[in-house]
Amino acid sequence: MITRRTLLATSAVFALTLSIAAPAFADPDAALAKLQESVLSKGPNGEAPAAASSVTLTDEDLTKIKGMNATAAIVMHYGGNDWSQAQINGLQTQFAAMGIKVIAVTDAGFKPEKQVADLETIMAQKPSIIVSIPTDPVATAVAYKAAADAGVKLVFMDNVPAGFTAGKEYISSVSADNYGNGVASAHLMAKALGGKGEIGLVFHAADFFVTKQRYEAFKATIASDYPDIKIVAEQGIGGPDFSGDADKAASAMLTSNPNLNGIWAVWDVPAEGVISAARVAGRDDLVITTIDLGENVAISMAQGGFIKGLGAQRPYSQGVTEAMLAGYGLLGKQAPAFVALPALPVTKETLVEGWKAVYNTEPTANVKTSLGQ
Repeated sequence: MITRRTLLATSAVFALTLSIAAPAFADPDAALAKLQESVLSKGPNGEAPAAASSVTLTDEDLTKIKGMNATAAIVMHYGGNDWSQAQINGLQTQFAAMGIKVIAVTDAGFKPEKQVADLETIMAQKPSIIVSIPTDPVATAVAYKAAADAGVKLVFMDNVPAGFTAGKEYISSVSADNYGNGVASAHLMAKALGGKGEIGLVFHAADFFVTKQRYEAFKATIASDYPDIKIVAEQGIGGPDFSGDADKAASAMLTSNPNLNGIWAVWDVPAEGVISAARVAGRDDLVITTIDLGENVAISMAQGGFIKGLGAQRPYSQGVTEAMLAGYGLLGKQAPAFVALPALPVTKETLVEGWKAVYNTEPTANVKTSLGQ
């Protein structure tokens, strides 16, 4: 005979079983808010991050630097995106405030051999400082070592040459929280999909520290927090035509996986290629998340298009911090080995504030028009 007491006991056991067996789903909004309170990334050599706010120069420091008549070169891996231009803007603005003349800005087009040639050309001008991001940590190491041996103060953004040690060959490296931004883009994907679906990943097929962090963080977050989201396709791209390569990769994914609900792209330029593929395939329902707040992905987001959210870096502030650390090198001042700026999740609702944080300026006219402003 089944009594009321038996039914209650059975229900309690069933509820307990469910609570143990049911997967724990993350709350994307809570997770995104928490991300902005700390930095998840470690430095290229496993260093704990120092806050950008800890990097300061006193009036006395600035006076000393201005009296040195120092010169600087900015050696980029690639200059053809909004992130690079914002970095350069931040560097040039802060160097001007420090009385440091920028004698060269180069763009290697993501080619290590071109960057090595750029460094050799710049060294003939005997710069006091080089701020750079290596295209390849191994292939460019000898050229950077020659600069360090000549007494040039080196500050790196994001990536560091192989075998280099902070405080020895270079002053410091500065980065966004790329791991944190990978986590942010995963939570934004999950939120847009309602916690379930099939997705594909377009990652950077190169030995590039920061893009590897993004990719690893996105995958780990989906696996740990969203068991009903399945990664069913992955494709690496090598460039230099990152948008075109991503277009081809996404097209192949959509053809092979007709039930695909979303695609993650490792930064905004590949995301533009994914948008193109989705349009050609007639997949207006496809969800795309990425990292880096370029103008084109911002416009898509503003219009309620494919881009549902992204993790943004703060490149202008990063450039300012790099220039200040170069000042540390000139002064012989002890610098932190690795400095990081927190992740910045951006959606359509936070686009204006996000743009200001990223670029230190108002959104472009195109972005404002897309927002109906």
